[in-house]
Amino acid sequence: MSKVGIIANPVSARDIRRIVSHAGNLPINDRANIVLRLLTGLFTAGVRDVLIMPENGGIRTQLMRTIKREAKVGEARFPQVSYLDMPVTCTSDDSARAARMMREAEVGAIVVLGGDGTNRVVVSECGNIPVSGVSTGTNNAFPEMREPTITGLAVGLAVTRQIPCAHAFTYNKRLEVKVNDQREIALVDVAVVAERFVGARAIWKTENFRDLFTTFGAPDGIGMSSIVGLLAPLRRDDPEGRRIQLRPLDGARHTINAPIAPGLIEAVGIGGVETILPDQIYMPSVSAGSIALDGEREMTFSEIDEVSIRLQVDAFRTINIPECMAYAARHGLLTNGAQVCPQIAQPHGRTT
Repeated sequence: MSKVGIIANPVSARDIRRIVSHAGNLPINDRANIVLRLLTGLFTAGVRDVLIMPENGGIRTQLMRTIKREAKVGEARFPQVSYLDMPVTCTSDDSARAARMMREAEVGAIVVLGGDGTNRVVVSECGNIPVSGVSTGTNNAFPEMREPTITGLAVGLAVTRQIPCAHAFTYNKRLEVKVNDQREIALVDVAVVAERFVGARAIWKTENFRDLFTTFGAPDGIGMSSIVGLLAPLRRDDPEGRRIQLRPLDGARHTINAPIAPGLIEAVGIGGVETILPDQIYMPSVSAGSIALDGEREMTFSEIDEVSIRLQVDAFRTINIPECMAYAARHGLLTNGAQVCPQIAQPHGRTT
């Protein structure tokens, strides 16, 4: 169980929002460096085996070159790295296949390089294997921004069971969407659009939005969930979700300027806000359209289709990075030699 999987799909974060907004584009060498920093943290925490998804983008070449170079000079600080034996299609299907294979290999955790969409694909296939996201996507509402070295340390301490499960892992909400017999999930938000064609899958034009369902929304968030964050903030650990009915600007009672993508702030018409409860069935407010999951259109429906949206709590696990590091500090898990001081000595005051 101390083996860790890493999914770094170079095709993530290449949607049309990169063109219409000012989102960054992470080069291959930067992605390789992120994996190297993860490996350093994992190794320091005691992980000795890592399983990585293959790709044709060049991450593997740069990664193995560095590992071999440092091994030659006696500075081996990385776990043993092996790659999944699977075809590479250069699509998001690679992430899904890798997640399934890592679940079958019984890795202790999967670290995902990507944004909301890539993490959604992995969570849909990983079962009960906990995940930890490293933000490299267009919209990064689900994966929190954090130094990968720290992520590697925390994940390593968790999977080697140096940290109790109650501190190491957190259960998360997600949204389940059904159109007839087709089932998909979303980790952050489900947007209903009054257009039936998919076209460019990533959504960035808001005039045809009609419903927004979210698992959480922070005031300082990005993406569609930022609308919730600015209207009725919702924490990740709150036991409910939010639904916002959206309206065309010319017919809306209220509007809000929301950062729906990096560098892209759009005016959105608001019709109403309500709380959604776990395991209750909700339906779109339009009879035909398309559904975007975590920012990408995936499903279409018409008047004859049965459509339902449901909030699921305790649906999948993530590594609680802040709590892992706090536990490590309290118990001296990364301290060598001297014991952790029970209290910090106060400076002596001057006598008069």
